[in-house]
Amino acid sequence: MTYADIIVDISHETIDRTFQYRIPEDLQASVKIGTKVNIPFGNRKEMTGYIVGLSSMPKIEESRIRDIIGVVPQGISIDSRMLELAAWIKTNYGGTMNEALKTVLPVKKSIRPQLKTEIALACTEERAKEVLEESRKKHYVAKARLIAELLETNVLPKELVSSKLNISAATISALEKQGILEVRSEKIDRNKSYAADENGEKVNLNDEQEAACSAVINDLKEGKRETYLVFGVTGSGKTEVYMEIIDHVVKNGKQVIVLIPEIALTFQTVLRFTKRFGDRVAFFNSKLSEGERYDQYLKAKEGSIDIMIGPRSALFTPFENPGLIVIDEEHEGAYKSEGVPKYHAREVAEQICRMTGASLVLGSATPSLESFRRAETGEYKLLKLTKRAKEAELPEVEIVDLREELKNKNRTIFSLELVRLMDDRLQKKEQIMLFLNRRGYSGFVSCRSCGEAIKCPHCSVSLTQHRDGHLRCHYCGYETIMPKKCPSCGSPYIAAFGTGTQKIEEQVKKLFPSARVLRMDADTTKNKESYEKILSSFANEEADILIGTQMIVKGHDFPHVTLVGILAADLSLHATDYRAAEKTFQLLAQAAGRAGRASLKGNVIIQTYRPDHYAITTAAEQDYISFYEQEVLFRKSLCYPPMGHIMAVLFSGKNDADCGASLRRVTAKIIDKFAGLVDNKELVSMGPAPAGISKINDLYRYVVYFKAQKYSLLTDICAEIDEYRDEIKAAGIICQIDLDPMIGY
Repeated sequence: MTYADIIVDISHETIDRTFQYRIPEDLQASVKIGTKVNIPFGNRKEMTGYIVGLSSMPKIEESRIRDIIGVVPQGISIDSRMLELAAWIKTNYGGTMNEALKTVLPVKKSIRPQLKTEIALACTEERAKEVLEESRKKHYVAKARLIAELLETNVLPKELVSSKLNISAATISALEKQGILEVRSEKIDRNKSYAADENGEKVNLNDEQEAACSAVINDLKEGKRETYLVFGVTGSGKTEVYMEIIDHVVKNGKQVIVLIPEIALTFQTVLRFTKRFGDRVAFFNSKLSEGERYDQYLKAKEGSIDIMIGPRSALFTPFENPGLIVIDEEHEGAYKSEGVPKYHAREVAEQICRMTGASLVLGSATPSLESFRRAETGEYKLLKLTKRAKEAELPEVEIVDLREELKNKNRTIFSLELVRLMDDRLQKKEQIMLFLNRRGYSGFVSCRSCGEAIKCPHCSVSLTQHRDGHLRCHYCGYETIMPKKCPSCGSPYIAAFGTGTQKIEEQVKKLFPSARVLRMDADTTKNKESYEKILSSFANEEADILIGTQMIVKGHDFPHVTLVGILAADLSLHATDYRAAEKTFQLLAQAAGRAGRASLKGNVIIQTYRPDHYAITTAAEQDYISFYEQEVLFRKSLCYPPMGHIMAVLFSGKNDADCGASLRRVTAKIIDKFAGLVDNKELVSMGPAPAGISKINDLYRYVVYFKAQKYSLLTDICAEIDEYRDEIKAAGIICQIDLDPMIGY
């Protein structure tokens, strides 16, 4: 092959295509599809790119084809399967091919290995003593000092020899040539290992767990490859089910990817897996250094591990023969990419399974409506776990009406009942978790007397308070002034909500000065080891109370926690997002599930201004089916996923007026193009309107939403927007597209 088709390492729509280059004769043997190379591009002397095709025929005039400069020395090559996956991601989520290629490469460059170097005697003791005597006679002080130390200990770390003994490299080299000593180097893993211990024996499964495992394993034995949804109450032992299935897959010579939604879960999850599977387990996340990530990537590529655990990016682990992908807490929004391309890990995992013949297991106590809908229609196989493992009981849940607390003159963060139970648990030396439900909070306005939030009359999402005193909807642009009294009950106690974990920590310490308190939020987990330190400290009972946001309620298992306090449970209920009720139910049910997971009885206090809302009452009862049935009716009435589809188109630019005008022009063209579908209500547009955060980094942001029953109609609109890319770019506008978004813009 003489020519290579190359994607240039520039993420820009105008050059989102391949360019042909000639392969010099001296590079013929070292390049292949996926190789990262240096190339001349435009007026630049050197750029990098990826080879995505090889051919023997030129596509353009021979004289216009330039030579590849060389292979990038530390570049990571992309295998053909990942190239195919990148092309699929580009087609389904937009963005450029280069952005898709970068997505499927969790490690961008190779890093030199970390070596442990030792110096050891390479001759007999007699011979060493002879050389020692000779060195002393000739006053070779450094040689004598080194040989004397080696006669004492036989092996010395090279760092000690160079620094403490002050021995030069020349002296070491001379003795090595004489055969007196040898320098031994061994590659060491930069990652912390979690060795298996004596308690790592297999756990006995209950009947429901056995049935779930058998359903998957029997299909695997018969060569069937399916997607399974393990729907189990909190504490039902879903992880044990995963491990039993994984054990079967690994014993059959295949590899497994286990996705978890939060870095905070890595520590506990890896510990559990290494107890069962030993050192064949690795983990991958953004907190690792470049070298640590490369070591984990290399172990997977070389086949020295069988199981990779990590958040979304672990999905692209370069296993040779994957047999299973597990997505734990599959409902979590963290599985949707925040950057371009805005892919969802669940959908990409399904595509990887189609490409490799692997099976997919999804698990959650509170499944996403999309997944449960697919299980309901038979697209996924539903496996139910209805009772807690080890015969533990579900906690006793009490809903506290904060409106009544206000009537009783209690204006603190904590209800009287929560304070009473906290005091009781501290006396019993049991542990407490306090969860502040701030997810999706964006300045909504609510009444402290009746609990109602002010909502958009057109979109059924909460209005957001702005500095000019106006309330706005970030879906359709509806605007109204801030009322002085609650429109529902006339109370003057109406305002935007505001509190934080730091304030809660201060109040706890005032109420219980002797309590040992830990706080886990964005501020306390900035450092690499922060998650592990906080969680291991709480697990080891070095603290009585753990305060945090959503990161403390996802999948953690603390057997001595017997009280969970959920503060302001309805905060996320008022997010400017059609998924607000679903996210609220999931967070509350997951938070409640942290209590009483062992033999001790658990209590949960849910504090709310909306005690009658179905998301809160069903979460208190851990009744997912009732929640699902009510929420699906709401989604169906407004054609929201999973009963329809929605696409967000976000424009951002330096000029406020130009940005809004540009999006309005493009929206008008799309509506005109699809006029028949718009008239028949098969396509509905909402906006354009200023985005929820209308300005970031000096860029103004506007958004329009399109809703349709058919997903293909939205991808057609996606393709139509591509036709206006040059016009959008000329206006200095950045365009982002998000299909079935997990967040409100």
